[in-house]
Amino acid sequence: MDIHARNQFNSGFTEEKYQNLKSGFFKEFHIEIPFRIAETPVFLTHEFKNLLVKAGEEVLETLFQKELLDYSLKAIPPACFVPGEMGNPNFLALDFGICADENGNPFPQLIEFQGFPSLFAFQSQLGKAYSKIFQIDPSWTPYFNGLTEKTYSEELKKSILGKFSPQEVILLELDPWNQATSIDFAITQKLTGIKTVDLRNIVMEKNSLYYFSEGIKTPVKRIYNRVIFDELSRKGFNPEYNLTQEAEVEWAVHPNWFFRFSKFLLPKMVSRFIPPSHYLNEWKDYPENLDQYVLKPLFSFSGEGVLFHIKKQDLDQIKDKENYILQKKVSYLPLIASPEGGVKAEIRLLYLWDNQRQKPKLMTNLCRLSRGDMIGVKFNKEKTWVGGSIALFK
Repeated sequence: MDIHARNQFNSGFTEEKYQNLKSGFFKEFHIEIPFRIAETPVFLTHEFKNLLVKAGEEVLETLFQKELLDYSLKAIPPACFVPGEMGNPNFLALDFGICADENGNPFPQLIEFQGFPSLFAFQSQLGKAYSKIFQIDPSWTPYFNGLTEKTYSEELKKSILGKFSPQEVILLELDPWNQATSIDFAITQKLTGIKTVDLRNIVMEKNSLYYFSEGIKTPVKRIYNRVIFDELSRKGFNPEYNLTQEAEVEWAVHPNWFFRFSKFLLPKMVSRFIPPSHYLNEWKDYPENLDQYVLKPLFSFSGEGVLFHIKKQDLDQIKDKENYILQKKVSYLPLIASPEGGVKAEIRLLYLWDNQRQKPKLMTNLCRLSRGDMIGVKFNKEKTWVGGSIALFK
């Protein structure tokens, strides 16, 4: 962490500025953000930023081995297979904990990854808001590869729209305006001109999809998908259009990648940046040091079902052990100085991968700050200087 930038930010911090940061989103979009936004961005040194980029590159090299890609097809449950998968996963996210290496130095460790859109639109606006309200030197940026706010927005818009007009593209979600990420939907709409549509409002005629906007039936040619199968099954919705039905539509990240690029592959991946993981059903005898492992469901989202303090009886009660992994715990470093002590962080690297590119392009990032075991924003509601944030670097 950049100590000079940290001290400068902390000395100029006021509660009034923080409240202005939060209220600005409500004033513009009239959406109350249900997750906690952290009081501060994360200031990375040049050296650690480069190490983080290197970690992402090595993980992707491992991930894109043909043998692993072929194996990833087994991750898709037959009942969740969606036809029409073509090309690359347009959106990728790699979550790295800021951990300690064997010498106690900061070192990124892959916690999980996803072939699914994260808060790509919101993060750009969050970084802009921090910089403006706290008057951060403009040489600090959240964008990689020489991108600016303008060029980042242009590339994101292109990835979502593809070759279609905004009227033919939708952001698809289940009960979207009651989702915790609805602020991202609103910003995406403003950026691209597309509509956010509830899955239950999609109609299918023959193989074509439509939605109604102001009473007008509009064809859907491309979907920016934000529907998570796990939520669909948990809430028991039965929409007219099921994603598994064959339809004449393009996808801005096909739903199959949600399963293919997920914790399902972690036990097969080996790298200095990846903590060892094992499928739960492959253990004949559980390890004696269970306190050194974390139990994770393969396809849960936002920390659902993760168990940190494991007991043997917890594992015995799981019937579908093939859907869980045990991941070796990592040691987070509380490196972010706050008025109430050190804060831990995860940094999510956000990539776009259009079919024209040979490999994903690193765009920006998302941070989660925490004082507890769980890093996700919903696990730190009663604490301060924690929550959703973004990393800045020069």
